[in-house]
Amino acid sequence: MTETLQEFFDSRGVNMRVDARTGVIHGVKILGLQSRNGRTYLPEALGAAAKLYENAKVNVNHPKGNPTGPRDYQDRIGVIRNVAVRTGDGLFADFHFNPKHVLAEQLVWDAEHAPENVGFSHNVQAQTTRRGRQVVVEAITKVQSVDLVADPATTAGLFESNASNAGDGKTDTDGKPTVKLTVEEIRQEQSAELKRLRAEVERLEAVEAMQQKHKIIRRLLREFRLPNPNADDRQSSSITSDRFIELLLATEDEQAMRELVEERAALVRSINAQQTQSDGRPLSRVQHFDTAAARLDSKGFVEAIT
Repeated sequence: MTETLQEFFDSRGVNMRVDARTGVIHGVKILGLQSRNGRTYLPEALGAAAKLYENAKVNVNHPKGNPTGPRDYQDRIGVIRNVAVRTGDGLFADFHFNPKHVLAEQLVWDAEHAPENVGFSHNVQAQTTRRGRQVVVEAITKVQSVDLVADPATTAGLFESNASNAGDGKTDTDGKPTVKLTVEEIRQEQSAELKRLRAEVERLEAVEAMQQKHKIIRRLLREFRLPNPNADDRQSSSITSDRFIELLLATEDEQAMRELVEERAALVRSINAQQTQSDGRPLSRVQHFDTAAARLDSKGFVEAIT
């Protein structure tokens, strides 16, 4: 399953080095193996994703609305560089920020004195799967941005977030944290359900339309006194053959169906009239049909009506 993930990783307890003058915070944690939102990141997924985070743009806070939408210029604060994998721990990098940004001073103070106050929340496209109750991230396919947010959510501060997509602090019967669906996950589920419902509606509409056509065909056959399609005798089944019924069902509207049935009825009447003339005796409508049918073999009768 492909989905958009937004969750926070901080650098609490990580040995960082802050260079306020050049605008670099060395050794920040941008991705761990375990998310506070209940997701587990496979080590191979982190290793393969390292190059995707290189030069990733860093913005202030998550985007409002569409997580993949454009960002405002004032949101841009820096870039991620020198991404490296630390075995068993996650991805680490240097955060190059604009020292003239309006939040630069606040950022430096938090990094030096309260790294739990701020952290990086990645905004990525990822392949996920469920293993029991655990959501496992198997691969990160695209890094949209790395957002600088408050109230951290995968490790605890510099830098995943306790927003509406984070765990609510409650646990299930096994004592594991419950996981709330992200807005994007809910949208994807609703979109899939909507497609399924539309397909089912279309199927039911097609069934209803076919049933209505069968009703119209039966009515038209009675109106023009043509045999029932289910008749057992050979002549009747030749007049209203399966091929003829399929032709009627393939027509677009009732008027076209009426014209085809009327044409078939005219052919049957023509055969009856020819037989009456050759016999010299008047016959009833049914007798006309039976006599004509009796004097033609099956191949001749089919050729006559088609």
